[in-house]
Amino acid sequence: MAAARWVIAIALALILGLPMAMSRLARQTHAAPGGDVPTLIIVTPHVPQIREEFALGFDAWRRRHYGEGAHLDVRTIGGTSEIIRALQARYNSALAEGKYSVDDSGQVLMQPGAVDVDLMFGGGTYDHGRLKTGVTISVERDGKTADLVVPMSAPAGFDQARLDAWFGPNAIGAGKLYDPEQYWIGTALSGFGIVYNRDLTRRLLGRDDLTSFEDLTDPRLAGWVALADPRQSGSITTTIDSILSDYGWERGWRTLRAIGANARSFTNSSSKPPIDVSQGEAAAGLAIDFYGRTQSQIVMRPGETPETARVGYIDPPGEVSIDADPISLLRGGPHPELARQFIEFCLSDEGQALWNLHARSTPAGADNPRTTEGVELGPERFELRRMPVRRDFYERFGGALIDKVNPYDAASSVPPAGWRSAIGIMMGAFAVDTLDDCSRAWRDLRDARARGVSPDLIARAEETFFAFPQGEQVERLWLHLFGPGAPTLPDDAKLPFTSENYRAIRNTWKDPAIESRLAIVYAQAFAENYGHVSDLLTDAPSATTAQR
Repeated sequence: MAAARWVIAIALALILGLPMAMSRLARQTHAAPGGDVPTLIIVTPHVPQIREEFALGFDAWRRRHYGEGAHLDVRTIGGTSEIIRALQARYNSALAEGKYSVDDSGQVLMQPGAVDVDLMFGGGTYDHGRLKTGVTISVERDGKTADLVVPMSAPAGFDQARLDAWFGPNAIGAGKLYDPEQYWIGTALSGFGIVYNRDLTRRLLGRDDLTSFEDLTDPRLAGWVALADPRQSGSITTTIDSILSDYGWERGWRTLRAIGANARSFTNSSSKPPIDVSQGEAAAGLAIDFYGRTQSQIVMRPGETPETARVGYIDPPGEVSIDADPISLLRGGPHPELARQFIEFCLSDEGQALWNLHARSTPAGADNPRTTEGVELGPERFELRRMPVRRDFYERFGGALIDKVNPYDAASSVPPAGWRSAIGIMMGAFAVDTLDDCSRAWRDLRDARARGVSPDLIARAEETFFAFPQGEQVERLWLHLFGPGAPTLPDDAKLPFTSENYRAIRNTWKDPAIESRLAIVYAQAFAENYGHVSDLLTDAPSATTAQR
């Protein structure tokens, strides 16, 4: 049985081409100046500017601390999801080739060099948690087949005193700064907030700055909000999940419905909304912090600051989700000690300073602080506009940071409510796939208010607009769209969409045949509701006209 499973696993991997993907990873080797020095192999979703600055910084840091520099062999394949899939294939292949042992306690061990990558650098805690979850191997023990889980990451092995010195309390809002078992360790922080064009918010809203996610619900922004499809962007899903959890079920969904109604379009990339905002094609959008801040810097005019630039970015205080951006030591990598040194560098003052100080090659960088040993802090050429992870860094060097924000003050302390799995299917149905109908109904509501239509009629239209599909409606559309030959609609799928019923409804989505059909049913139901709103308000007289 075990052999059969491995044959299937290897066949699938070959079909998908994933083992080859790791060997085809784009390489960007950063050579240290002079001499034959060790090479550290890193896979990362980070942009080239981050890769270059950390390569230069690590080489210089290691020369001071260990007497020689280091090469970084940086490999890229795409986003974190692609990296995880490629690593899974790599580990499955290594295990299938017998590059492991099992100790007396049943733990799977892999010797250095079993895989050819040392570290995964960057991504979110969710993705690095998947590394810890690992892959499964079937082994024969005592005449029986047993499935053993093999984490792809390994504990970094720093003592608690070192972790306490780096981090203090292991908390940022409702999240953690490092895995308690050190399967991943945060090196920076990522915020999920709002990017906005001050020229347009001034014209449309009469204000220079946005401060809350609810600002994006203003009907005056109809057609001016840039969003990524949460079904294709993990960072935007995290942002939306934070809004939903922080605001609660009723207020949260209503906020998301209104933001979706204001959407100009939905893109498949979370990096696109900040570009649209900077080009004046959108007034505001949801964005991960470094996309928003980097775009702000790109269009910044001489003499402007982040507070006065045409493009602004805000982590809404008390509302924003702040997540650690980790690094993970990969199990069985070829250079485990060198990898630990790189983690140590990332958390040193020199490494933390790369994230948000001015480039030393710029006039502003001339005033960067120095370490007690006299080492000038900051990146060489590129201003990365990321948030350092060390809490004490803000206390000691906060005045030198480009972005004057302390994420420990801004982070929401509300933990995820567990509704993330609803975001893709529901937001896809009520906004992405029905945007034309949704936008039309939203405009009709806005115009009806402007015309002075009866408040009672407006209230009825709003109730219909913000309604979720009802049981009778779901059942009717299911039969209409798929006929009697379709799978039986589960009774729980007909329940009202409430927080109390959510788990039961979510369980019906576990069957792909049910989920895919329900996604179509939900979209049709929302489209029906939006049509009812427009029918109700079209040609509706104002309250004054009706009285005559």
